[in-house]
Amino acid sequence: MQHSAGAPLPPPQGPGYGSGGWAHQGPRQPPVPHQPPGPHHVPTQHQSPGSHQPPGPHPAHAPHGAPVPPQGPPAGPPPADSTGHIQLPPGGPVPIPATPPAPDGGTGAATLAVLLIGPAGAGKTTVARHWAMSRRVPTAHISLDDVREWVCSGFADPQSGWNDHSEAQYRLARRTCGFAARNFLANGISCILDDAVFPDRPVVGLGGWKRHVGPGLLPVVLLPGLEIVLERNAERSGNRRLSDEEVASIHGRMAGWYGSGLPIIDNSKYDVETTARVLDDALARSLTSPPSW
Repeated sequence: MQHSAGAPLPPPQGPGYGSGGWAHQGPRQPPVPHQPPGPHHVPTQHQSPGSHQPPGPHPAHAPHGAPVPPQGPPAGPPPADSTGHIQLPPGGPVPIPATPPAPDGGTGAATLAVLLIGPAGAGKTTVARHWAMSRRVPTAHISLDDVREWVCSGFADPQSGWNDHSEAQYRLARRTCGFAARNFLANGISCILDDAVFPDRPVVGLGGWKRHVGPGLLPVVLLPGLEIVLERNAERSGNRRLSDEEVASIHGRMAGWYGSGLPIIDNSKYDVETTARVLDDALARSLTSPPSW
């Protein structure tokens, strides 16, 4: 289209204009009459360059004036096979369980927080995992030794001597286990933890576990005879294997749990499956009458 002589060309407007010059913009739109600003005034796309444009969609047109569908995600719920943010309940101190034992014996579908105590070689990690896997309801297993060994470079091995460094890493691992247990329980998943807790040593004692998990934690002691733990310790490797002197010393200190009021299981003559079943029966009794500790 030609303009009359002397008539200036219209100034460049619209998204088709860039540093390279004009781009095809389709037929020109009729001018919009001036409207005084009001409380609901919305500037039009014919505002002068540099003027403020409110955010939000603007009507777009194809080369021949046909409306262009709005861009962006479709309205409505997401497809059934998509995933999104799942709100999880925050973890809090585990209360004393109020769930009665199952009518047929055992813990049934009760949601529990369990601490399985025992010396090295007692089989507590194996038994705890088997008990967790054999339950009819979701149950997690957390081993304190596994969590301690998350530290790779700079791992403070207690076998090299108990010092401030190894104690700090133990406390950190115990607190991490407690956080995990509380979050599992808050989301309906039972949890069993295992640790070599001493009755006469506050640093490695029940107080820290009760503080990090809550008063509803149910402790049970797994304590086979000395000859059994020596035999099982001999089958271990790496930093999990202790000297016979250390095993005997730890086992002797664990005897202090007798008379504590905590359930004690002597699994010297039990296999793993039988021990897990005896553990479940002991926990069912604890549900009826929680131990005071």
